[in-house]
Amino acid sequence: MNGPKPTDPHPMKGFNQICYLNNIIKNPNIIIGDYTYYDDPINSEEFEKNVLYHFPFIGDKLIIGKFCAIAHKTKFIMNGANHKTNCFSTYPFQIFGNGWEKVTPELAELPNKGDTIIENDVWIGYDSLIMPGVHIGNGAIIASKSVVVNDVEPYTIVGGNPATVIKKRFSDDIISLLLELKWWDWDAEKISENLEILTSMDLEKLKSK
Repeated sequence: MNGPKPTDPHPMKGFNQICYLNNIIKNPNIIIGDYTYYDDPINSEEFEKNVLYHFPFIGDKLIIGKFCAIAHKTKFIMNGANHKTNCFSTYPFQIFGNGWEKVTPELAELPNKGDTIIENDVWIGYDSLIMPGVHIGNGAIIASKSVVVNDVEPYTIVGGNPATVIKKRFSDDIISLLLELKWWDWDAEKISENLEILTSMDLEKLKSK
């Protein structure tokens, strides 16, 4: 057997708390790779409710790679939450109309930090908050209840508010090797054949790949 089907929304039969997200996402500006799951004991298929202020007229994307584990209550703040900060007031008068629409800013005037990108094999802990435009590298770990306001390097553990580096998971040599291997792009058969290596710290066998 070569593992669960990535096309199955609930790969753990009888346990709908886990959901492979790319099967249930409807928003074209949310792009999620195979095997990435959301863990929610209430309704794991309502993940999109955790992507906040994601207005289609802005056009920013949430891009999440393969084999990511996203814990319950994780939230993603998108660029629609931003207010102009280069004025005397940050209040969005224009959205209330009744004459106040005369100060509606052009879209280009609003702060926009671009797409939010989570690469592959990233573990995001319970109740974390990911801010707009953040780029989280392959193999990173986000500790529970973190507020991630800056990019996170590959295979780095961060935590806190704002999230800061706790430590690197491996030496630079091992990180370079893992980034070169890109095991998350292997086919299901090759991954199944190498599970014992991927779930170990046997460096020599890893190098043999």
